[in-house]
Amino acid sequence: MILFLTFVAATLAITFWASRQTKTAADYYAGGRSFSGVQNGLAIGGDYMSAASFLGIAGIIALSGYDGFLYSIGFLVAWLVALLLVAELMRNSGKFTMADVLAFRMSPRPVRTAAGVSTIVVSIFYLLAQMVGAGALVGLLLGITSPSGKAWTIVGVGALMIVYVVFGGMKGTTWVQIVKAVLLMGGAALVTVLVLAKFGFNLSSLLGQAATTSGPKANPESFLSPGLKYGTEAQGLAGKIDLISLGLALVLGTAGLPHILIRFYTVPTAKDARKSVLWGIGIIGVFYLLTLVLGFGAAALVGKEAITAGDKAGNTAAPMLAERIGEEIFGPVGGTILLALIGAVAFATILAVVAGLTLASSSSFSHDLYAHVFKRGQASERQEVVVARISALIIGAVAIGLGILAQGQNVAFLVALAFAVAASGNLPAILYSLFWKRFNTAGAVSAIYGGLVSALVLVIFSPVVSAPAPPAGTAVTALIPGVDFHWFPLSNPGIVSIPLGFLCGWLGTILSKEYNAAKYAEIEVRSLTGVGAEKATKH
Repeated sequence: MILFLTFVAATLAITFWASRQTKTAADYYAGGRSFSGVQNGLAIGGDYMSAASFLGIAGIIALSGYDGFLYSIGFLVAWLVALLLVAELMRNSGKFTMADVLAFRMSPRPVRTAAGVSTIVVSIFYLLAQMVGAGALVGLLLGITSPSGKAWTIVGVGALMIVYVVFGGMKGTTWVQIVKAVLLMGGAALVTVLVLAKFGFNLSSLLGQAATTSGPKANPESFLSPGLKYGTEAQGLAGKIDLISLGLALVLGTAGLPHILIRFYTVPTAKDARKSVLWGIGIIGVFYLLTLVLGFGAAALVGKEAITAGDKAGNTAAPMLAERIGEEIFGPVGGTILLALIGAVAFATILAVVAGLTLASSSSFSHDLYAHVFKRGQASERQEVVVARISALIIGAVAIGLGILAQGQNVAFLVALAFAVAASGNLPAILYSLFWKRFNTAGAVSAIYGGLVSALVLVIFSPVVSAPAPPAGTAVTALIPGVDFHWFPLSNPGIVSIPLGFLCGWLGTILSKEYNAAKYAEIEVRSLTGVGAEKATKH
């Protein structure tokens, strides 16, 4: 508790300091564009290495073996799409939000409305995962096992998150993310080294022990082969398609995530945007290699039964591993200290990511919907920031409510749904806008709403939301177990909704006669060279 509270106090102090530096809208939304490429790279790593990365992936690997590691691969490969297609062009073309790029060459009000709605929906999906992770983590540390007790921890985390965003803005949020990235890498590396030392730095021994301890009794070796979670005999072809759908969502989703896109505006130049993504990829790449050891280490030393007893979805596998390896090497006190350290780091992870998400969605509401749609560009900077702070309160409250409902779901799985929604709605509109001359307002609105609505409808009518009641003692995998109205067989909608988003954008464009060649030429020059970007960010 002392370690925990010390960290919370330190981050609140950073937030208070940042609130005194936040004087303009550019300070609140983009941290005054004052961060270097290295600093922003650390913050990107901090933003991206969420509760899903640390708690969820380690848990899925510990419970599902090889199939769980596919999440790590998908989350990492996704950065190549962001680096090669989006980062530099977004920094050159925009100001504060994703909608700035879309609205530049199109009718601003309908496009900003669609982009604002999409940003808020994706952010709430992502926030959901962090809240569930917070409930599981704090429950483990404080010995809280009842759903009502975990619900109160979710309320507490939500309240802290709102404080960060309302007072600290982008400056405070970025510094919290930088601190958190350093702590998370250090904590994960420490546990990884201790686990490897336990097995004489022999990965083969670690994997063999993991298969023996947590693999199926009939065939332990299957724990190290594909097919334990996806493509099982019971799932048939649907399981294999679900795996492809998950991969598509993970690889294409990052470049459409609002809280990642706004990070490109916090640096002074496009070169810094590119540099920050390269640093981010390096940090994230090393981290996902560590999750391999954390996941299989938990499977080997803690065991599947103990992990699911603590949390049926496996979200507490990494902290439980820290406690077990600490006990084995340093004794009971060492185990307690290591658990507290990893718990504080994981808590930091959740706080930093939820702050970034809430900032992205509240910024989009105030800058896109309030200032440009409701006020038609007549709102002052001060009014915008006030509305951003109020909307952060409301979005935070919604996330808390949904997080309480979604307890029991694996957080990596919940984040994969957010990726699917981002890849279906945001990515088609961004890529078409940056690379297709003919693209227009009707196409942008159709792409965003088509992808967004199709992804949401398919999720609502999938096994994620409703499913028959599971057998006693097994994990509840649906939000509404015991009520079954699903007709879509896949858990991840990406394989259907992503192509639909691109198709809707294409159809909307060719069915509309609107075309502004001059505006496309201007944004093409700006996005590729940066000429005119400074002017755009000063108005």
